[in-house]
Amino acid sequence: MDIVIRIITLLASFFAVMVVLSFHEFAHAFVAYKCGDPTAKINGRCSLNPMVHFDLLGLIMFTFAGFGWAKPVPINPLNFNHYRRGLTLTAIAGVVMNLIMAFLLFPIYKLVVLYVNIPLWPIQTFVEMLFMLLWTYSISFCVFNLIPLAPLDGWRVVEALNRRHGRVYRFFERYGSIILLILIAIHFVSGYFTVLGYIDILGYILDFAVNIVAWPITAFWGLIF
Repeated sequence: MDIVIRIITLLASFFAVMVVLSFHEFAHAFVAYKCGDPTAKINGRCSLNPMVHFDLLGLIMFTFAGFGWAKPVPINPLNFNHYRRGLTLTAIAGVVMNLIMAFLLFPIYKLVVLYVNIPLWPIQTFVEMLFMLLWTYSISFCVFNLIPLAPLDGWRVVEALNRRHGRVYRFFERYGSIILLILIAIHFVSGYFTVLGYIDILGYILDFAVNIVAWPITAFWGLIF
């Protein structure tokens, strides 16, 4: 029984990641195109086809560890009609898309739990798990990408809004991805070694921020369900 549940969970996680990441990356490409840069469209990234967005290692990490990445959407900011505005809108497009998805997916998840009744329990469990993960991944991916460390969207916003590139900026530009990987590693390993939970900075940030982002959504739909 435990093995079946684990397989169902992995499958549901895999498909949920495919959907969440595809919409996230599509949003970047689409907004960049609307702001005047056709680079992503030319490279076939203005698509909801998961195959054009996925980085294999990032997909595996997301499925098994809860954190991952897709192939970066190629952009040329020099093509934007308004450089700083185009850069900012393109940077936040993915997290806005995930937030919209979370808002729409939560009531669907509640409806599935309340009204969908499939006689075969593995299929019922998969469907419930899938929509639950679509909702939670949308929220967590939205919040995770707001962290101002390269190569996340939060860092792209910093790049777009920051006019002065001083020492602090250059430090995080150079080492931000390394810091991020260390934070992810600590967060993942802390699940196996309790003592590391005390230094799980990423876990504290995500738990706090996810609750803030999720509360208005659950409170709004809670008026109905």
